Amino acid sequence: MDLAVGASEATIKSLLTKLGTLLAAEYTLVRGVRGDIQFIRDELASMQAFLSNLSHSKDGHDDQTEDWMKQIREVAYDIEDCVDDFIHSLDSDRRGDDLWSIIVRALYELRTWWPRRNIAAKIAELKERAQHVGERRNRYGVPNPDPAKKKSSMGGYFAAEHQEITPRLVGISEPVGVNEMTTLQEWLISDKKELRVLSIFGFGGVGKTTAAMALYRKCGVKFKRRAMVTVSHGTDPDEVLKDILKQVKESNVHQQGQIRSTANTSAKKDQASPDPQRQSMMSFFQKHTSRLSQITRCAGSQVDDGTTSKEHEAITRELREHLQGNRYLLLIDDVWSSSTWQTIWSCLPKNAEGSRVMVTTRFEAVANTSVTHHKHFHKMQVLSRSDAQKLFEESMEDRQPGLKDRVPARIWEMCGGLPLPIVTMAGLVASKPLTEQNEWIEVCDSLFPQPQVCHKPEEFMRIINYCYTALPSDLKACSLYLCLFPKGRKIRRKRLIRRWIAEGFVSEKHGLSVEDVAETCFNQLVDRKIIRPIEHSSNGKVKRCQVHDMVLEYIISKAGEENFATVVGGQWSMPTRSNKVRRLSLHSTDSKRAKEADRMNLSHVRSLTVFGSLEHLHLKSFKTGIVQVLDLEGCGGFNENRVSVSDICKMTLLRYLSLRGTDVRKLPSNIGDLKYLETLDVRETKVCELPPSVGQLERISNILGGDKETRAALKVPKEIKGTAKTLHVLSGIEIAEGSNTASELNYFTGLRKLAIYKLRTSDQSLISKKKSDQMLEDLISSIQYLSGYYLKTLVIDVESSDFLSMLDDMESPPIYLTALELSGRFVALPKWLPDLSNLVKLALSVTALHTDTLKLLSNLGALFSLTFSVCAAKHDPDTASILGTNKSKYRGEIFVPAGGFLKLKLLRIFIPFLPSLNFSAGAMPAVERLELRFKRLEGLHGMDNLESIHDVILTVDGQAGGTTKVILDELKRAQHKYALNVNE
Repeated sequence: MDLAVGASEATIKSLLTKLGTLLAAEYTLVRGVRGDIQFIRDELASMQAFLSNLSHSKDGHDDQTEDWMKQIREVAYDIEDCVDDFIHSLDSDRRGDDLWSIIVRALYELRTWWPRRNIAAKIAELKERAQHVGERRNRYGVPNPDPAKKKSSMGGYFAAEHQEITPRLVGISEPVGVNEMTTLQEWLISDKKELRVLSIFGFGGVGKTTAAMALYRKCGVKFKRRAMVTVSHGTDPDEVLKDILKQVKESNVHQQGQIRSTANTSAKKDQASPDPQRQSMMSFFQKHTSRLSQITRCAGSQVDDGTTSKEHEAITRELREHLQGNRYLLLIDDVWSSSTWQTIWSCLPKNAEGSRVMVTTRFEAVANTSVTHHKHFHKMQVLSRSDAQKLFEESMEDRQPGLKDRVPARIWEMCGGLPLPIVTMAGLVASKPLTEQNEWIEVCDSLFPQPQVCHKPEEFMRIINYCYTALPSDLKACSLYLCLFPKGRKIRRKRLIRRWIAEGFVSEKHGLSVEDVAETCFNQLVDRKIIRPIEHSSNGKVKRCQVHDMVLEYIISKAGEENFATVVGGQWSMPTRSNKVRRLSLHSTDSKRAKEADRMNLSHVRSLTVFGSLEHLHLKSFKTGIVQVLDLEGCGGFNENRVSVSDICKMTLLRYLSLRGTDVRKLPSNIGDLKYLETLDVRETKVCELPPSVGQLERISNILGGDKETRAALKVPKEIKGTAKTLHVLSGIEIAEGSNTASELNYFTGLRKLAIYKLRTSDQSLISKKKSDQMLEDLISSIQYLSGYYLKTLVIDVESSDFLSMLDDMESPPIYLTALELSGRFVALPKWLPDLSNLVKLALSVTALHTDTLKLLSNLGALFSLTFSVCAAKHDPDTASILGTNKSKYRGEIFVPAGGFLKLKLLRIFIPFLPSLNFSAGAMPAVERLELRFKRLEGLHGMDNLESIHDVILTVDGQAGGTTKVILDELKRAQHKYALNVNE
């Protein structure tokens, strides 16, 4: 029940902030209400302190204590609803002592007399309830917790809170203790032409997915088409087929020779990447395109009009067209039923040039399903004692020197050789480095008295429960929040932490901003293995993460018990202990699930997340005045009559609004009514302009627009200056000639990130040229000014050579930047670029790629990733001319100098025609990954000089020519200390 304590404590903590704000604000209150609010706040503060002590109790709680905590949670929820109603219904007082202000205030009090009386009555009732809950604890003898336990249980959290997170690259984990990996790999890539199936089975937590993904990574380059999907219990097979089709079609795009945009290769949407390292287990409720998005039922189901059958036939036919005649590799993870597997199998072409299918499942009966004679079975075994110890020590990542030598062997022995419990316990141990050996032995004995060990998934839940119990209260609430995302979903770090902030789970403390605290919470959950990173950005930070399905199952059960959230259409059923839904997540939005949601009491929903289509969703079912988080990312249906953006503008307390990847085309003119909005995300939509009222968003922190892939940009109105005091991120915007945006950026002194995707200039006339030059000068001036405040990330995509030359003449360069992306046609780098000692991420136009540039950049001491690239759309005559000049000047060769680049771990070069690339002895000593994408390669030499290299990814856009093919064949034969992946 400790998890419940954390959830209740986090709820009250958020509510106390609201009550404090309410008391500080100037509202016209009925006499006595302000005193009632103060009483409620004081009472809840005492309850929160009591709950904080309870959360550190090592022993369980009796039924009375559990029931009392539930009462606290429910009264806190109801108080929060009342406060939100209050804020929604009433405006703050008009200040001033002049006659007009007095008259307006009197009229307002008269007009709002009745709602103020209603609110006063509710607050009086809630005050009485809060008082009774407090008295009930003494009346029924709820015991006081032992405060002495708090100190020991918190060991390591605050110490770890301020530690620097080391940037790193993430890859697919190599499985520990799987002795047959070489045999399985050879079986998959053999020259046998028949379609083969590899079934990997074993119970949950034994490492099936890790082994399958390692095989997928190693063998994927041998196949022309690849896809990797996760199957949930009760999943519609057609959803799986759509996922496979989407990934197969995307990999086919690269076969046709398209070069993707510059620095965003590792910043994809929640879609699979053609690189095997980046292909992911995609959710089955992502957005889909055209007619395929309308499939909502299982293949072969009985419907009167036959629509489902026709749709199933259509997707099957299209999938076969893309796979037929191509060697393909499919990974279908976590299949739960034989019928689902047989349906998927029946849709695949069977004469496909040595193709392979891998299936993982918990059930031997599913693995033995007879679909073909050409199959192989592999049962995952538990780890030996030595392998268990190896995995445990690797999972601690040596964050605390010497820690592994102070940890008793009983910890990993207790886990019974199951990888997931071992990794989970390693995360817990690493987070509590001050805990003594005898304390850990006591923990182990309390979970599994000797000589017992963890044998099966049900017993693993004891370990999960203990690890959650050890979490601080704010981390418990943040971890519970993960239940809102479907099984197998890749969750973006920034999406998660921005939602945590909007929900009030984190707040400023210890001198850290709320964003820094949220980042710390995320890193803590990663360190404790609650969530696992599956993709890192090019700056070394975690970009996307996942939750293991067994951990997610536990989180969902606890969230349901505590009425923390309600999930409809998810993998696991969620018990609902109250008829009041507080946070609602729709994992499926077909008519059946929509009706299920409609039957619920949705008047208390303050957070709504939807995966799929909005076709059957009725926003009018919700009490719009208290909704604070609305996440519709990837949903279709805005063009239907049921959902419109104007409905969203009635949610006046909304703090987080994501319409990313939806089919919305325009924001309403009254978007400024959302006075509390902190995040507005309209990336990858048809929204190309913000309405003027956006300047009325008094608390906006993040405005995210445009499209990283296409560089489509968002026009901002002059009124956006009204957000200057609060805005931290302004991304994906366009600055056009004739607007004042460039000069007015000076006002945005709080900006941390500025991303300009389009800079429109004109050279058609002398007058236009002067205006363009003035705009560029204003922009340069603004960048210099903002760099003296908080600006850390700068992204500019510009074709104007004038602007790039102006950059070189900056008097006060942005020396505090940590990330810089410059796209355009330029050869010489700004002379101040080597002075950016804090720069971690640098992305430049490929026109600047030559030996002199590399020499100039080699002394950037903090540089983690370096990218040179050009988009196919920008491969115009001017760009080709610059590249030709570079080739002539440097004799068609690029030399990477010895020394320098001491911290660089990722080098990426995306260019149609890649000159000979030569690595000198001692060059880039820390580089771990080299990614090259090209149509033609003239040479790659000195790979043996890269001391730390372990991943080389070469992608050929189109069919490799004769010279390129010879070079690639030589590299394949010569590789010995790194994994070479060649995608042709």
